[in-house]
Amino acid sequence: LAELFTRYGRATVEAAFDAILEQTTQTYRREILAKIPDGVYVWEDYAEHDGVDDPKLHTQRITLTKASTGGPGPGDGGPKLIIDFTGTAPQAKGPINHCGDYAGGNFLAKWIAPILRNLADTPERMAELDVNEGVVPLLEMRFPEKGTLLTPIFPAPTNARTFVILRLLGVLAGAVAKAVDGRMPADQETIRYTGVWGKDLDGNDYLMREVLGGGSGGRYYSDGEDTIHVVPDSRNLPTEFTESRFPFRVERLGLAVDSGGAGRYRGGLGYEKHIRMLKDAHFMSIADRSILACWGVKGGKAGRPFQVTIDLGGPTERDVDALADDEPVYAGQVIRIRTTGGGGWGDPLTRPYDEVERDLRWGKVSFEGARADYGVIATGPADDPVIDIPGSDELRARMRAERPDAEPFFDRGPGYARLSGGATANEYDWV
Repeated sequence: LAELFTRYGRATVEAAFDAILEQTTQTYRREILAKIPDGVYVWEDYAEHDGVDDPKLHTQRITLTKASTGGPGPGDGGPKLIIDFTGTAPQAKGPINHCGDYAGGNFLAKWIAPILRNLADTPERMAELDVNEGVVPLLEMRFPEKGTLLTPIFPAPTNARTFVILRLLGVLAGAVAKAVDGRMPADQETIRYTGVWGKDLDGNDYLMREVLGGGSGGRYYSDGEDTIHVVPDSRNLPTEFTESRFPFRVERLGLAVDSGGAGRYRGGLGYEKHIRMLKDAHFMSIADRSILACWGVKGGKAGRPFQVTIDLGGPTERDVDALADDEPVYAGQVIRIRTTGGGGWGDPLTRPYDEVERDLRWGKVSFEGARADYGVIATGPADDPVIDIPGSDELRARMRAERPDAEPFFDRGPGYARLSGGATANEYDWV
């Protein structure tokens, strides 16, 4: 940068920066906002726990208003989006609060704006679109009074704010999906940390902590991606490294079968990792989406939630909470970690048989999952399954006939009822 300023001068360089931002504004106005019909669209999603209170629905709500006038352009101003967070839950006792109204919401606007790129004409065009300060003039951010998850009052704790700000990506995607008949991805993985700590084989203290990704949501044109990492530069730790430094063995690292939400386009799969401890230790986890799953849209089903099982197959086998820091695990016991699968997009009973057969061959869907989720009957070995087409046609017809007359636009999975008092959907899940 110093060389640029020296060579061209401050005025020229800053004019170039301004031109880049203006180009972004024009591109999003022309190619993205134009795809959203004028109207008001409301949707909400939730963090499930804050580490202090018992699990409950910590609401994050967006009321999205698209107007064709009033934007930053010439004449009538052109289009703009109003993103109103009124209805967001009160600030939490635990550290999931985020100061979204800081700097007038500019950071949050740029954080959630990449979701809008999904409205580009093609996936290739989506990949070409930058997000920078040029999107800010098109987004009017409105925040509720002080004292909410997004407008916390000091000294509200904020260390685990990623639970909220990552969820907001999905809330905006859901609101836009209602506006464009589902032409947005289903929900995707969120960040989580898992690890073990204790004394190593030499008696020294250690802490192993790892970020494991999960599946992305199915899209209107493609399945979701497996084991993505939404946090830049985070990856699963190499087994060779961890086994040489810490007192455990990695016995399995692969895809969590059936974890992707069923759909015409399946959600991406999460990880499944098995760790066998060589010495007594403690397990720790900082994770969300262990009760509430990644939602499916437009007939797609929710993915499988995050799950940790200790002493897998042993006499004390148990699932542990997603927020844990000293869960005992003993030498010889296996820890199984399954990360979230992405939500599905579209009716799973319309998924072509050859795509289900491919999922069976690749080990992404089990024979039981194919039957229960896709209405597909298959026989034979896992690496060479045979689809019973007449039987599957009959099963699918029966499954369609057993459906209710109307279903919500979003599927939140069975965990939502646990926290909602038994409801399987809320008023905003319908279109």
